[in-house]
This record gives sequence, structure tokens and C-alpha cells, in this order.
Amino acid sequence: MLLDVRTIYAEPAALELERGRQIVERWPRAEVIEVASANRVDAVHGDEQNVQRWVRVKTEVLALGVRKTMTARVNGRSADWIAPSAANGCAMACAYCYVPRHKGYANPITVYANIEQMIGYLRRHVVRQGPKTEPNQCDPRAWVYDLGENSDASVDALVSDNVADLVAAFRDLEHAKASFATKFVNRDLLTYDPQGRTRIRFSVMPERTAKLLDIRTSSVGERIAAVDDFLAAGYEVHLNMSPVVVHEEWLSDWAELLQQLNDVLSPAAKAQAQAEVIFLTHNQGLHDVNLGWHPQAENLLWRPDIQEFKVSQNGMRNVRYRAGWKGVWKQRLLDLIAEQAPWLTVRYAF
Repeated sequence: MLLDVRTIYAEPAALELERGRQIVERWPRAEVIEVASANRVDAVHGDEQNVQRWVRVKTEVLALGVRKTMTARVNGRSADWIAPSAANGCAMACAYCYVPRHKGYANPITVYANIEQMIGYLRRHVVRQGPKTEPNQCDPRAWVYDLGENSDASVDALVSDNVADLVAAFRDLEHAKASFATKFVNRDLLTYDPQGRTRIRFSVMPERTAKLLDIRTSSVGERIAAVDDFLAAGYEVHLNMSPVVVHEEWLSDWAELLQQLNDVLSPAAKAQAQAEVIFLTHNQGLHDVNLGWHPQAENLLWRPDIQEFKVSQNGMRNVRYRAGWKGVWKQRLLDLIAEQAPWLTVRYAF
């Protein structure tokens, strides 16, 4: 079971809002504990013992808060703008996820109840942009807003109606389009009627790698099989080839995945599909956390023989593939995509 919420840590202000009350009502047997901040719950994020209960905490704990800052950040890769997140954290447990780097010893879902304020901010932001006058790699006509930088919106939709409300809001914003990547096939989203104004990006990687790293997600095969259904329901459907994890047989595994895409996707899906290719970036702190709950994953993710350290802008110690080798590997994968899936436009790769 992906979610069996037994404890909700809630800010009092969130409990006063209709969306907050709706979320609590979804789990009537859950204990509600009031906290000053849903983003930093000492009993959850600050307890080192929770590393050993990594998945259980994701299943049983929910944090409920109010988003206090509204800022759309410039992106330029997946989207033109990163929208204020309606949630962060996840019930899934992908071993490479960057969100836990900021949250300590646990990473359950934190959901924000003031969705109406968020939507109001986004409406005003879109109006300020006006029409998009120059096409770019994000979209030729619409300003694209990423809704799920710090969470998986398909899973968030199990918690609240925030995602449904966001999809409905973008349906009426003629100069804008919502976007989010997902590893979870939530068929409830097929009823949201996005009318082409929401782009869903199904994340895919070779199945053998996903079985080790994509914990508690829908299988890659299930994600690929869902593409045509979501297209028929009114979504634009792209592919997020991420993260690309290099190992001794990585390129042959990607060749198998590309063949699977060729075999499963319809001509209509292929005609509109585009992709982003993102090679793995890992993190020293996350490596240490993973050793406490899923050390096998680190055999693939932590490769000092082919990686180099880089200190990020926020001071974190990250590792990425060595620059000279990564450039060669990236080109090999792009060449493979061009050869085996010439219908698939790669929007960007890094």
C-alpha cells in the first residue's frame, strides 16, 4: 500500500482551511499532531532512527502546512518557470531523489492547504507574462510551468484535490501550460479534462535499473503503456529519460528500452512525444542516508571511479560523471535515440 496515513503533523493555520480539513477527513483514524512548521518536524525529519524506517515513514506520515512564499523561478529546461510547489516529498522512494537532501532523515509528503492562494498567484504571474512571442525549447507557444519540482503530482493527487484544481486552472490560461514528471500511473488523472493545457512527462529508464532504484513506483512498462491513455484524455505526453545511470551494460539496456517504446506507443503518441535526457547527479548526504536503508542502490549510484565531486550553489557536495566521459556518453545515447527512435525529439540533454 502506497499510503496508509496514521499520523498527520499539521500547522494550525492549515487545519483552518477547507483543503486542510478535507485532507484530514481522508484519513479519519490518523492522529493529528499540531506543529509550528510542516517543513521541519523534529520527530520526523530530525530523528536519525527514521532512516531505518525510510519507507514506513513515507507510508504512514503526512505533514500538512501553509505555503508562505509564492515565487515562480526561472527554469528554461523542463519549463519556463518552476511554480510554487503545492507539495514536497513523496510516498515513493526512488534512491536518487534529490528532495531528501534538504529534509534530513525522512521524506514523507508535505502538502500545502492554501491552494487557492497558489492558483491566484499563478494566474497573476501568467497575466504579467502576456503572450509568448518567441518559441523556445520549453514550448513554441505557451509559457510552461512545472508543478512538481519537489514532489510527484500523480501521487499528490492521492492526498488532496490540489492537483485537480491546478489542472483545471491551467485549462483556462490561454498563454500557459502546466507540466510535471511522474513515475506513478494514477488513472484518476484521466478524468481531469486538461484540454491540452497540461503536459505529463512519464519518467522512463531501463527496467533492470528501475527495479533497483525506482522503489514503490509504477513499473516502467506500466508507465509506457499509459502514454496513449493519457494522450486520449487530453494531456500532452512527453518522456523524461532520467536519470541516466552509467554502468557496464547501460547502453544496451537503453537500446532495449527504446525498442519497447517503438513497440508500444501508437503513431499518435510518437507524433507529439518529446524527451529530456538527464544524467545522474548524486549527493554525499543522500549516499550516507541510502546506506542506512537501501545500500544495494549505492552500487550503481556511487561510482567514485567514474564520478567527480562538485560543490553546489547551496554548499552541498554533489557527485556527477566526470565531464570528459559524460560528454562522450551523452552523445552515444543521443546517437542511439536518433538511430532507434528517430520520431523522438530530444528537447534538451545534460
